[in-house]
Amino acid sequence: MDWQAIVVSVRLSFWTAVILLAIGLPMAKWLAFSTWPGKFWVEAVVALPLVLPPTVLGFYILMVMSPSSPIGRTYEALTGGTLPFSFRGLLIASVLYSLPFAVQPFTAAFAAVDRNLIETAWCLGASSWGTFFRVVVPLARAGIVTGMVLSFAHTMGEFGVVLMVGGNLPGVTRTVSVSIYDDVQALDYAGASRTSAVLLAMSFLVLAITYRLQRRSAASWPVHS
Repeated sequence: MDWQAIVVSVRLSFWTAVILLAIGLPMAKWLAFSTWPGKFWVEAVVALPLVLPPTVLGFYILMVMSPSSPIGRTYEALTGGTLPFSFRGLLIASVLYSLPFAVQPFTAAFAAVDRNLIETAWCLGASSWGTFFRVVVPLARAGIVTGMVLSFAHTMGEFGVVLMVGGNLPGVTRTVSVSIYDDVQALDYAGASRTSAVLLAMSFLVLAITYRLQRRSAASWPVHS
């Protein structure tokens, strides 16, 4: 059992979900309530990782992070390190790869909030962001939880982007999916089976807890006639 790879994957998934919560909420707010006619271009960019092959996305991220690029040179000048084949670089790639799995559920949950409640809050003097955090976010909490759990679970199963950007450094960028691949390549099917079973159990448990929380959230709100 490659517990070291499991720890790296859990750590990567946790921080990916946290970062996506921070950047995904304002992004989803804009997507849900903006009336800009060209909004569909932004929606297409957000959804691009859903249809783009992971190796293609990983290749472009690797090129942007490379020391020969402006971003890579700036990062190296500030920190003395490089982003490719590091945990920080892998985290950035994971955030980009899992972006639609957080932003789309957030956006759908925000758009489903009753506009009358939002306008009432405005009439009572609440600011746009005040209304968002005090009215919209509490009413959309089931969708927010869903987005965070989906981004966590999706990151746990990453392979193509992880291998392209992070490589296979034990304790640093070696994740569960890479560990399973290596076991299969080495014909260690017993090891691959054990690690896969742990990943399957974790994924199932996370999803089961999410659905349970969603049902509790829906049941906690009173029904108005």
